[in-house]
Amino acid sequence: MRIEDYSFGKMVIGGKTYTKDLKVFPDKIKENWWRKEGHHLYVDDIADIIEYNPEVLVVGRGAYGFMKIDKEVEEKLKELGIELIAEKTARAVEKFNKFISEGKKVCGAFHLTC
Repeated sequence: MRIEDYSFGKMVIGGKTYTKDLKVFPDKIKENWWRKEGHHLYVDDIADIIEYNPEVLVVGRGAYGFMKIDKEVEEKLKELGIELIAEKTARAVEKFNKFISEGKKVCGAFHLTC
């Protein structure tokens, strides 16, 4: 499931425009994603992704990279052998699409604004 376009506050996938944070799985999209704390990412926020067990998790930290990733997230993913890529959202989208084109089992968690 490739991401067709991203700009501040907006992402297009499969011709549909999303304007709230979202998680992207190979077979579904979880819209309107809320985290425990808006600009922080904790293990509980991605429990469904962890359960899915992708090879790679790409995190879009926002247009300006404001979302912080808790150390416990990094440790948990490393323990499970899930590669973590965390970038400003525009760059994260590029990497996500690259992994898709390489045939990797990849999930994405994207903060669309700041």
